[in-house]
Amino acid sequence: MKVCAFIDSQNLNLSVRNSLKGKNDREYYTGWKLDFAKFFIYLKDKYKVEKVFIFIGYVAGNEALYTKLQKAGYLLIFKPTLEYKKGNKIIIKGNVDAELVMHTMIEFKKYEKAIIVAGDGDYHCLIELISKL
Repeated sequence: MKVCAFIDSQNLNLSVRNSLKGKNDREYYTGWKLDFAKFFIYLKDKYKVEKVFIFIGYVAGNEALYTKLQKAGYLLIFKPTLEYKKGNKIIIKGNVDAELVMHTMIEFKKYEKAIIVAGDGDYHCLIELISKL
C-alpha cells in the first residue's frame, strides 16, 4: 500500500514546542523541540510512508534548515511569506493550509493512504473528503 504524509511544518512545530498551561499557571503539557530527521524515520518505520511532503513558509536565510530537511528525505513545498509589523515586533506569516490541501488532492491517485500531520483541526474537511473518495 502506497502511503504519503503531508506535514504542516509550522503548525506541527508550534503545537509540540509550546507548553500548555491552565488555571493558576498549572502546566498540563511541557513543550519540546521536534527532531525532524527522527520524525521522518518514525513515519517511514511505523507507517511505511513512501513520500513525505513538508509545507513551509520560505524565509531567506533559512537555507541550512531547508537543506537539512531535504537531506533527511522530505519533499519541501514552499509558500512565500508575508512580513508585517505588530507593535514593535515583525511578524512573519507563511500559512500553508491551502497548499497542503491542494497537493494532497494533486497526489490523490498516487497513494492509497494519506497521513495529515498538523497540530489542530484545520484539515478536518480534507480528511472527510479523501475518506469518501
